[in-house]
Amino acid sequence: MENRPPRRSKDELARSGALAISARRERSEVKEAVVRSELSFFDVLNDPRSSIRRMRVAQLLDATPGIGQRRAFLIMAKAGISPTRRIGGLGIHQITKLRSEMILNKVESQRGKLIVISGPGGVGKSTITAHLRSHPQVWLSISMTTRQPRENERDGHDYHFIGDQEFDAMIKEDQFLEWAEFAGSRYGTPRVPVEERRNLGKHVLLEIDIAGARQVRKRDGQALLVFISPPSWEELVSRLTIRGTDSPERRAARLALAQEEMACASEFDEVLINHRVEEVALALLSLATSTRKGPL
Repeated sequence: MENRPPRRSKDELARSGALAISARRERSEVKEAVVRSELSFFDVLNDPRSSIRRMRVAQLLDATPGIGQRRAFLIMAKAGISPTRRIGGLGIHQITKLRSEMILNKVESQRGKLIVISGPGGVGKSTITAHLRSHPQVWLSISMTTRQPRENERDGHDYHFIGDQEFDAMIKEDQFLEWAEFAGSRYGTPRVPVEERRNLGKHVLLEIDIAGARQVRKRDGQALLVFISPPSWEELVSRLTIRGTDSPERRAARLALAQEEMACASEFDEVLINHRVEEVALALLSLATSTRKGPL
């Protein structure tokens, strides 16, 4: 007996048709935005919508100013990518090859920005980065550390936990953007993953201390350093002293360190006051496409 696909009801067919029309409209709007240079090629690669993930890479390249159909074919051939490949099927190495070919063909392919956020303890830096973790255009750098995982910490999510010998080897091979020792353990930002994500057009967010931010500034003069400030000193004191597990000596040390850190705000390109996490997150996203300097 011949196997036939199940017949769909009129309602199912109507819903399927509506979804297909919506997907075509979304792809058309994206291509038009690329033609008008409102979106870059790599902006679209980072679009999480399923309709865009199903778009053919060749169609997107064809819509990119300065490429066209013939150059799109040549770029994909040199990058070793099938003409029928869809955006969702691209791997990180294929995207890197595409970027290299676009640069060789003198096609503008904007890199993501490196944004370093720092500030005094208790100001809410971790909450801000957690808020942006799932944003499709942002990649949160994960530090490496030689200390042991704490309860509920996951390798590759909170930190990459490695041994002292591996850390030593990475220092010797200049694989860190910055690194430091704290409380008997070492912490560092691996350089290669940061560069890979920036080459994909993603904005890399780095949450590190002020000493680390200074190291990054020396390594990359184009990095954007953002200082997160509390609404007031009194509120920061309240946040730092509310922890009931700290001894009076520990609280005094935290406050003294916070005063030193607050005095460093002028070294940063931007100062954002953390009234609300959502507002700071939006401001950081805006800064990713801005070249303006100065406190906000």
